[in-house]
Amino acid sequence: MTHTYIYDAVRSPRGKAKEDGGLAALKPHALTGQLITALAARNGEAAVNDAASLTLGCVGQVGAQGGHLALVTRLHAGLPDSLRALTINNYCVSGLTAVGMAASEAQAIGDDRLRLAGGVEMMSAVPFMGDKAHYYADRETAAALRYVPVALSADLMATMEGFSRDDLNAVTARSHQRAAAAWERGGLDEIIPITGPDGSVALERDESVRAGTTAEGLGRFPPAFAEMGAAGFDAVMLKARPELKEISHVHSVANCPPVCDGAALALVGSRDAGKAAGLAPKARIRAFTEATGDPVLQLTAGFAAMDQLLARTGLKLSDFDRIEFMEAFAATPVKFERDYAPDMDKVNPEGGHLAMGHPMGASGAILLATMVAGLERSGGTLGLIVAHGGSGVGSAMIVERV
Repeated sequence: MTHTYIYDAVRSPRGKAKEDGGLAALKPHALTGQLITALAARNGEAAVNDAASLTLGCVGQVGAQGGHLALVTRLHAGLPDSLRALTINNYCVSGLTAVGMAASEAQAIGDDRLRLAGGVEMMSAVPFMGDKAHYYADRETAAALRYVPVALSADLMATMEGFSRDDLNAVTARSHQRAAAAWERGGLDEIIPITGPDGSVALERDESVRAGTTAEGLGRFPPAFAEMGAAGFDAVMLKARPELKEISHVHSVANCPPVCDGAALALVGSRDAGKAAGLAPKARIRAFTEATGDPVLQLTAGFAAMDQLLARTGLKLSDFDRIEFMEAFAATPVKFERDYAPDMDKVNPEGGHLAMGHPMGASGAILLATMVAGLERSGGTLGLIVAHGGSGVGSAMIVERV
């Protein structure tokens, strides 16, 4: 069997998705291009230029992110024409899916070429639902497809599980506090400072982290999605869950991962590919899977992917030194903690999406970059990554530091 290894993984800081956000002046291909440059500087230009492919996850593939973004990125970065490019959309797990696809290809072909894979999302340029799919606004089609905005599904999960505002605020505050502490400690070497069009540093740290966040302070934010639910989506959810009498809208904007700009990129390949490039691997991909789930409840497919990997490998959560669990709305980490009872000191020890933000197509690859570097920082060996996406898509990956 040909194993696939991770030779490096980097990410940008995450910038607020607004006009004056730290990354907003950049184009998506230019942001990702800086990560390609960083990988070449860290691993040698040949390792990048001789790569077989570039696979990029991106959700909003219109406007600034349209026109086959991976190909545009390759052209911008001056990579060889022989390097194949692929742009994919698997919603919020796209970045991890891209890495999984590259790893699977390397394993199947067994060649001596590395591969670039990750994701990017510039939500200051292409906002959430910026692709304007017709069913977003067509209530009849939405009902037929069982489409519900993902924020409302987070409220559905909270309703079904009996989560309170206090529960949601507690995990949100913890995420901010841990992220702030990690930045204070420093040493986050996987994060590449990004320069702006004028060559000066545009952003060198995650922009949405609020060091003084407390659960009590978050209590001032009101629930955010009751009006959206009343527009017809509550009816879709109640039809799917007839045992419920109503949806309890408990998530505030503070209990949602901030929309933001960001990118992440990994260099993966076989042992022979690493030797050909003169590189030693940082980690091995031990297992990867994707799952689908209830399109109305949505945010359970990541759990399903995790369960499948644990069953396949015979591992338990207690076997892992670190778990990077996507905080896709506050209800998901609350459910993870309550239902699985992991050692929470090992789960998102340096904060998560609720603090640092969620650049959709990049998020899965960001979790990977954090995992690889985090295992090295802590001296850990085994890591689990879990990601969730809209309409019931999920991914999970097990990596082992080598």
